[in-house]
Order: sequence, then structure tokens, then C-alpha cells
Amino acid sequence: MTDQPVLDFLAEQLSGPSDEPLYRQLETALKQAVAASHIKRGAVIPSERVLSGVLGLSRVTVRKAIDGLVSDGFLDRRQGAKTVVSSRVEKSLATMTSFSEDMRSRGLDPGCTWISREISRPSPAEMMALGISGAEKVVRLRRLRTANGLPIAVELATLPARFVPDPQAIGDSLYEYLETAGALPVRALQRMQAKPASEEERQLLAAPDDASLLIMERRCFLADGQIVEFTQTKYRGDVYDFVIELIR
Repeated sequence: MTDQPVLDFLAEQLSGPSDEPLYRQLETALKQAVAASHIKRGAVIPSERVLSGVLGLSRVTVRKAIDGLVSDGFLDRRQGAKTVVSSRVEKSLATMTSFSEDMRSRGLDPGCTWISREISRPSPAEMMALGISGAEKVVRLRRLRTANGLPIAVELATLPARFVPDPQAIGDSLYEYLETAGALPVRALQRMQAKPASEEERQLLAAPDDASLLIMERRCFLADGQIVEFTQTKYRGDVYDFVIELIR
């Protein structure tokens, strides 16, 4: 990454009138630079000295902005006096969105590597989760999900086959397929737990040996109450955060 396009973008963001303190304006501008893909996740941002000199801000102002973003988890300080955009991804539990929607809303490029697609008889656990009989068939979709090429999660989605007659027709986004098919879920029940990663999961996710996983199980419903999807998604605990807003 060359600094000049990023610096030009930051200067443009800071050029307009604002009642916000300068350090807050710089925080916002840096976030906008990441959202607009001028700075990639995991990339080094320009140094305090460069930001101060080019943007006409004091070193104190620049440092305060960076300190705030580090405190929020948006930036990480690394050895060698480098500051990088955090590779951690936040997921709100307050809304029902797809993985692709989550990534795009954060300025990240969602990706999908298919592991398997199959049609089979349901297991007893799948029958219970989907509310179906053993006479029905289910579609199992197992995928590796990525953000800007970084492995984030291993996902296994199971659906009654009547909603997905041809698993090969699904692209990178299952929800886009379901929306086209008129079977997009409108509500969901979720359960979350943590557990160590298996050897296969560590290899798929390129995770450290001691990695733990955040596991989200979701049952999704249509407006008429039919269960359209049961998904178990195993997220890398070292790069993914779940966020819950509480209101009293």
C-alpha cells in the first residue's frame, strides 16, 4: 500500500466544516478509509509523523485519535512502532443478516469455498431441528467463509430439500438464493457456545494450534412458521467478536 492515496482521502474527509473535535474527525476519516477499501484489514496505516505533517494536525491530536481507535479494537499496535487495521470482525446479534451482508457492511469482500453439497436423509438431530419427518430429504451445505481472503468461519447449513431442489444452483450467498426462491427467513433463534477447534478446523481456518471457536447455531423461520434452515457456524475466536446492544 502506498500512503498517498490514503492521505489524499483523509485530507478530503477532514476538509469540510465540522463541530467535532479534530481527533474525532480523524477517527471517523480513518474508519471511512477502511470502509471504502482505501486501507485493507490488516494493513499498516500511515505513521503519526506522516499523518501529522500531511494533514496539518498536531502529533497530540493524531495520537489521541489512534489511541481511541486502538482502545475500540479498530486498530492494533504491533512491534516496530507499526499500527495496523484490526483483522477482527464484529457481528451484531440484534439483527438477522447473512455472512455476506455482514462482511459488505464492514467494507470487506465476502468469499466462499465449497467443501461439500449433498442431498440425504435427515439425521434424528436434523429432524428435530427442522421439524421434519424421516421421509423428507435434506440438503447439507458445508462452506469455508472468508473476508478479504482471510478464513473466518466453517459453516454447515441444513435445509429441507423442498426449498433447495438443486444445491449446485447456490452461489456464494445462500440467502440471496433463498430470496430469489421466495423462501427468505424472517426470524431466527440462535444459540452460542465456545469449544476448542479440531485439527481439521484449524487447518481449514489457518488458525493457531490453541485456537478456540465461537459456535453459532441458528434455526430460521418463514413467516408461516416453517423452519427453512438450521445452520451451525464455527467462527475463529481470534478474529471474530459478537456484539449485543442492551437497553434498559
